[in-house]
Amino acid sequence: MPRHMPLSLLMLLATAAWPGSTVSAALAATTDTPETAHTHAGRVPHTTRTRPDAKRSAPRQAASVTSRTAGGRPDVSRPVVMRPSHVLASTDPEAISVTGSQPVGNSAISPGTRRHSTTQVTIVSNAELMATGQTNLTQALAQMSPSISSPPQPGTGPDAFVQTMQLRGLSADQTLILVDGHRRHISAAFNPNPGPNWGTEPTDIGLIPISAVDHVEIVTEGASALYGQDAIAGAVNIVLRRDTKGGQVNFKNSGYYAGDGQALDGSASYGMALGHSGGYLDLAAQVTHQLPTNRSGLYNGTMYHALPDGSPDPRDATASRDVQRSLGLSKTTQEDLSANMELPLTNSISLYSTDTYSHRRLNAAENYRSAADDLTVDALWPNGMLPYLKLNENDFEVNNGFRGRTLGFSWDSYINYAKDHQTYHMQGTNNASLGTASPTTFYTGKAVSSQLSTGFKASRNFETGVLPKPLGLEFGAEYRRDGFQMGAGDEASWTDGGVPILTGPDAGKAATPGAADHAGNPPLSVTSQNRDVYDGHMNLDLFLTKKWEWTFGGRAVSYNNLATVMTGSVGTRYNVSHRFALRASVNTGYRPPTLGQTYYFYSSPSPTYTTVQIPTNSSAAQALGAGKLKGEYSRSYSIGLDATPVDNFHVTGNLYYIAINDRLASTSTLGGSAVQALLANSGLGNATYATYYTNPVNTNTFGGDLTADYTLSTQRYGRFVFSFGVNITDNEIRSYNKVPSVLKQLGLSYFNAYAKEILLHSSPKNRENLAVNWNYGKWSLFVQESRYGSLVYVATPSTPTSLWAKQSPAFVTNIELGYHIFPRWSVAIGANNLGNEYPTRVNKKAIASQFNAMVYSPYSPYGSNGGMYYVRTSLGF
Repeated sequence: MPRHMPLSLLMLLATAAWPGSTVSAALAATTDTPETAHTHAGRVPHTTRTRPDAKRSAPRQAASVTSRTAGGRPDVSRPVVMRPSHVLASTDPEAISVTGSQPVGNSAISPGTRRHSTTQVTIVSNAELMATGQTNLTQALAQMSPSISSPPQPGTGPDAFVQTMQLRGLSADQTLILVDGHRRHISAAFNPNPGPNWGTEPTDIGLIPISAVDHVEIVTEGASALYGQDAIAGAVNIVLRRDTKGGQVNFKNSGYYAGDGQALDGSASYGMALGHSGGYLDLAAQVTHQLPTNRSGLYNGTMYHALPDGSPDPRDATASRDVQRSLGLSKTTQEDLSANMELPLTNSISLYSTDTYSHRRLNAAENYRSAADDLTVDALWPNGMLPYLKLNENDFEVNNGFRGRTLGFSWDSYINYAKDHQTYHMQGTNNASLGTASPTTFYTGKAVSSQLSTGFKASRNFETGVLPKPLGLEFGAEYRRDGFQMGAGDEASWTDGGVPILTGPDAGKAATPGAADHAGNPPLSVTSQNRDVYDGHMNLDLFLTKKWEWTFGGRAVSYNNLATVMTGSVGTRYNVSHRFALRASVNTGYRPPTLGQTYYFYSSPSPTYTTVQIPTNSSAAQALGAGKLKGEYSRSYSIGLDATPVDNFHVTGNLYYIAINDRLASTSTLGGSAVQALLANSGLGNATYATYYTNPVNTNTFGGDLTADYTLSTQRYGRFVFSFGVNITDNEIRSYNKVPSVLKQLGLSYFNAYAKEILLHSSPKNRENLAVNWNYGKWSLFVQESRYGSLVYVATPSTPTSLWAKQSPAFVTNIELGYHIFPRWSVAIGANNLGNEYPTRVNKKAIASQFNAMVYSPYSPYGSNGGMYYVRTSLGF
């Protein structure tokens, strides 16, 4: 039974503040702040003089700071540069209270996070996202924020499905994703292969139409108390449009300098008023068709079996070796839809609904298998085979609720249901153990994740008569039911047909069973799991003096399969002057393992062996020393500053330290005759090597980030916005947890140097952005120079350290030139990676076992595809 006591205590505290109670009788209530102002996507505010302790503008003033074109209409296409939240103060949803005073604390009915507080919030507007030339929200956000890293090629095999995002150098699922302040569901795709996203099951924000987004908030310090314990690195809150009229249509065509990777993208949004009391309905859609790229090296293995006399097949000397396709973007077709609405029912209560739906088809190229490969039935594939792992995905989320204001409280009551359903097929391959009777296309199974959540949150400001400003109170409770399912593939995709290898020097030996390169899910992998989560929280915000703010947050979460965990946050901010403020915070967090991390099964056949990822609670994993999977506990400390040294010049800086205990990661690959015997005794007689998810290490993360921008407005030469951003992150292993005794007895490494290197150094330690945005009449120009720090790529677990590939730092230039043909019609041309920069080439000896496939690191944060050009047009109406 789950333990409810911590949740009950929080609710009791919350109830104490309700009118009529002893506590509330001593306080005079003030009005909490509703959402009365918002950013219209594409209407980029001019930089205004904003002081750390300044109040926000009134509605009439806010209306005057939106960017306009020459024709007087909102500028929906001009590129801008990312700025700290204080630059966009006028767009704050909490900007205006009905009394005209600035509210204290976060409001339960606001889709965004309060700015100018103890929490660092960085804003990226829709126009900034569009200016990157990227159509995937993840990639656009990564290009604008130096704190975010996201390789354009997510990975190989199943890792190619979801574009992952790392915040402050931590794992992808250590960042909590929100939409309008509500938790977004995670993907069904577990990433079993080594890389920056190894072992993660993150949320896929690339399924949200970029045209639906008003702005994105990157929330770091204090996010675990505000939004969820699992926001160890921070939270990313995607705030959707709330327009009441008008719309926009965008088209983009792009391609790579190398001549491949052509893409077409179309997106649209339309807003309309619902009723006459401030209601709205915003619809958005996006369709993307991406053709593949290929940067793999020429195949350097044997193409055909030797002739009967032992001499090489003469075709080996003449056959094309341009047959590999595993290093590059996958062919993808994706359709995304969203609807965001609010309808006032009374003067104080509104009905709202936020819904998204996506459908994606993706073909990921696997390893080329020549006719001489023992996995290839050469009677079916006389010239070898190139298997493709195909994804068919349907994803939706429906978030409905009521919000309003009663007895001085702002409140939000909601119910959310979401599901990500993925089915997998292998095409252009065979099951060698079935011989010539093998199919060439296989259904290999499915994975499904779901999330049901329902909750209530409320907020209010109180006048105490003692404090110089009102006391801000926000509290809430949520029930969540997480689900994860795996379904079996068809029998031919996983079975051992008993047919031996038919040709070549190994003829007569046992063939590796299963569809190459991704065997289907066997019956033993079928599972349907659920977890109940009870979450309660409370946040207090107060000013000891007019300049000195303190925030206190607490959260208690009970899991029916784990412990009840309590975490908290303390933050402070002191406004030294109207131009300078200091911040500091201490936070604790907790991230439980996802159900996918606990129960996922994956089988990868190779010519002479098979590697399996086994569920931690399975008999096979238990026999190899797996204990009960634990969650990650974190402690973080940060200090920061916000400054406006002179008018129109803004600086924000942070230093942080994040300690994580019981870091979730995959074990080293475990092998040997004893391991094979243990796997066979557990029903995995075809498996040779195994890994499972565990808690092997405790880590430290040290880092800092700095952003600065300056706006220069001239009468003769237009308006310039200069910006600079840098993030530096260093991860280290503080200590290793106890090695299971069975692994010690077998002399096996629990977490070897290869696993350590992937965890610590597969993403860049530092990133710098320098950008300028120039607007002059109908013209606009955006130029961004990004420097990516070094990283390490290790091709295989057996690669000697002398051949580990260090990718050197690189400078990448992005540019876009725009022109308004008419006030509502604009065109732009641009390039990402203008200089056609490629990562450092990997030593040929390091990738010999890969047949020269990965000539560049697939982890590269700016990709390995070289320069991309594009043209886009936007039409407003």
